[in-house]
Amino acid sequence: MTVLEAIQKSTEFLAKKGVESPRLQTELLLARLLKLPRMKLYLNFERVLTPAETDALREFIKRRGQHEPLQHITGSISFCGLEIAVNRQALIPRPETELLAEAGRQFLAERRSPTRRDVSECAGSETGVPAALDLGTGTGCIAITLAVKCPEAKITATDISAEALALAKANAMRNGVAERIEFLQGDAFAAIQSEGQVPRVLESSEEAGNSHNSSLRKFDLIISNPPYIPSAEIATLQPEVRDFDPRVALDGGADGLDFYRRFSAQAKSFLKPDGKMMLEFGDGQAEAIRELFENEKWIVEAVKQDYSHRARVLIVRR
Repeated sequence: MTVLEAIQKSTEFLAKKGVESPRLQTELLLARLLKLPRMKLYLNFERVLTPAETDALREFIKRRGQHEPLQHITGSISFCGLEIAVNRQALIPRPETELLAEAGRQFLAERRSPTRRDVSECAGSETGVPAALDLGTGTGCIAITLAVKCPEAKITATDISAEALALAKANAMRNGVAERIEFLQGDAFAAIQSEGQVPRVLESSEEAGNSHNSSLRKFDLIISNPPYIPSAEIATLQPEVRDFDPRVALDGGADGLDFYRRFSAQAKSFLKPDGKMMLEFGDGQAEAIRELFENEKWIVEAVKQDYSHRARVLIVRR
């Protein structure tokens, strides 16, 4: 079977299985298998696949026909130019999240000026060294991007899932920044340790405002792509998401806003006075989330759009 015949037959099979963009999916899988850039397939249409290549492609296409995500089959995804391994233990990074990571990178780059003086309340912090906290790191894609592109920054990444953290650590090692990211297991801010103790997580902005607990760690940047799918909508998602992404990475509660309520109430205690928080959110949630943060006396600095011009990233400060 030639490359062209393989593309044609596999495309027809995936189309019957209801897979979106079946030809593109086939070409991406075949290019991965043959270790070729996808466009070079067009220069090799007459090449005859070996029996081993044919069997491997058949298995790839069978798995994709069962709606297993392409990224799980290939084993990795490119995120901000970095190779990030993926599996069923963490959410597959989306292109929109690259915009969140880039916004964080730009902010940290502005903070690393040698003339800047740290105004943090955090005792013992290093002057001029920006610190970032990635909540719910998943594959580690955001934390790793920040560590690679802002080598002066100190990065901390948390996740409630031990399996996700193991994947994130492996990805950090793969990208040469394992020694520069602190990985902590726990539920959001509860994972942040201070002097060997897990600090009490404040329940409200009023309590946070009255707190003078200088032992709490402070960050220049708090960044997160939290779960934001309303619980009842998860069953209606595409099978590639519903059946393969971990539910804990999707479920944002009844209205999808549970994590934004927590962050708006708790984050000030962990943010430096001139720091910022950046959050990704879902379609149609912009106004509700803006209201949540404004009610907690945050200043909404920007709401950025994604590639399809939909509101996607919230940037707030104290």
